[in-house]
Amino acid sequence: MTGALLISAAPVSAQPPSTTSPAPGIVVSDGMTQPVFSLADAIEERVYVETPLDTDHDGRPDRVAIDISRPRETATDGFKVPVIFEHSPYRKGTWGSVPYPSVLVDELPQSQVTHPSDRRSAEVTVQRAVAKANLPGQLDDYYVPRGYAVVLGQSVGTGDSDGCPTSGDQAETLGTKAVIDWLNGRAKGYDENGAPVSADWSTGAVGMTGVSYNGTLPNQVATTGVSGLKTIVPVAAISSWYDYYRANGLVVAPGGYQGEDADILAQYTAGRARAEGQCADEIAELTTGQDRVTGDYTRFWQDRDYLDARKVKASVFVVHGLNDWNVRTEQFAGWWDELTRRDVPRKIWLHQGGHSGPGNTAAVTLPDGRTWTYKQTENRWFDYWLWNVRNGIMDEPTAVLQREDRGYTTYRNWPDPASRTVPLALGATDAAGPGTLGTGRPPKATVEQSFVDEGRTLSPNTLVAAPDEANPHRLVYRSPELAREVRVSGRPEMRLRMAIDNRSAANLTAYLVDYGPVGSTGTPTVVTRGWMDPQNRVSAARTQPLKQGKLHDLRWTLQPKDYVFPAGHRIGVVVFATDQAHTLLPLGGTELRVAPKHSELRLPVVGGRSVLGF
Repeated sequence: MTGALLISAAPVSAQPPSTTSPAPGIVVSDGMTQPVFSLADAIEERVYVETPLDTDHDGRPDRVAIDISRPRETATDGFKVPVIFEHSPYRKGTWGSVPYPSVLVDELPQSQVTHPSDRRSAEVTVQRAVAKANLPGQLDDYYVPRGYAVVLGQSVGTGDSDGCPTSGDQAETLGTKAVIDWLNGRAKGYDENGAPVSADWSTGAVGMTGVSYNGTLPNQVATTGVSGLKTIVPVAAISSWYDYYRANGLVVAPGGYQGEDADILAQYTAGRARAEGQCADEIAELTTGQDRVTGDYTRFWQDRDYLDARKVKASVFVVHGLNDWNVRTEQFAGWWDELTRRDVPRKIWLHQGGHSGPGNTAAVTLPDGRTWTYKQTENRWFDYWLWNVRNGIMDEPTAVLQREDRGYTTYRNWPDPASRTVPLALGATDAAGPGTLGTGRPPKATVEQSFVDEGRTLSPNTLVAAPDEANPHRLVYRSPELAREVRVSGRPEMRLRMAIDNRSAANLTAYLVDYGPVGSTGTPTVVTRGWMDPQNRVSAARTQPLKQGKLHDLRWTLQPKDYVFPAGHRIGVVVFATDQAHTLLPLGGTELRVAPKHSELRLPVVGGRSVLGF
């Protein structure tokens, strides 16, 4: 669409506009709304929305605080607008130094130590960018002039809202949903004096967005199928809290924030006074329910799992960093799989960054030659779903992906439909030395190998380094040099026959590594990682003790990835026990034994086995 188009937003029943005061309307140019409304004149108001909850058990329905910015014309000219809504538990009053559980363990449960973290304030910095004299952040700065209302909410149990935080369960979901209900006339709202307030300026069409926890809340609410929620743009968002704090039965932590768990997060968002006062009992229930002893998938985690899109009516624009080790890539991939299975209208944008969005100026050139920045793409997405602007965005490639050279390209879907699972056999002729990866059978001389866990003293970087040398604390297997570049797209899987020889339990970790060409002295590139508790070898929901010294067949997926191994490089996998950055840290000395002959790494290779060339 080219040129500019004025779209009147007056209701059908409204009186014709006077000749001196034209009807308000959005202006669309090149398929995007344009900034034609005055931000300086915008109306700002605070509303308290009544929820169906009583999370602090005080006998009164909890109310959640929301702040609204909308064009002046919504009050003077009968102009109704759609809403872009960001809900958050981080708006104000958080507890900056929450007591963390220790990850140095002999056996669980652990003692408590103080472990201050600035993680949450860092997230708020990402989300708010440059605060101005209006609402915090830039959503209103950008979208109010384009004919939207922006609503910033405060999650139940946080900031100026009533109640207690519940870290991702149905109560938090319903507390967020209540705002959409109010915007559609189905819930009560009040001003600061207690007088009823309605959203008579709203069309009822709502789009949600946000980064991290603020992006998780849209996922949560979309699964309710609430009427009026037309689209969501979850950025670096969680779809399963179990996969955030656990991995195949193993207690893990978000990258760089060892010891955090659901109760720690609740204390942080509640603020110290509320966490130690009116919400102490509720948070104690979280501590018990999360179960840091077994790491099993229980009803507690099922209540915090949104991987069910049967009721989803909203379209979904998934945005995530391929190197996000806070909200790991399984969070977007599991959600994307479910959206695909349910044929939910969707789009995905993957970038090479970490726990953040791609940056507003990141740009992709489409097959038709047009170039759009990420912000323009977000703008066009909201315009299509909330203002019904026919800009063709749903006819464009489904997947936008940033490659390792930082250039963006498009794909028909993700994972790449041309991916094929290729098993790579593990081989070894030395009990601890470097082994091989190959597409054929392992060498006949393959022997069993062993290593000893010393994860408290050895970092993953140390265990991945020096692949040509034997290391008693890890096992490494590498392919021959690649004849051509090889792209993996999807979930690598580790299948390992393993025994614990001197204890009954252990951590288990695998890293997929790009080792560069033969003779390379550069730092290896960790492509992706994965963890499991061998006691959960049958199911994440059930712990089964291992018989000491007995070989067991284990299988687990590594975090999903899209990565190109350059020609001449070697694909490697490193197997070890404790991962300092993610897992609990038990005493060293656990002895583990692997049978490479009965083990393999399964890679999702675009083009299949023939691409590997070995």
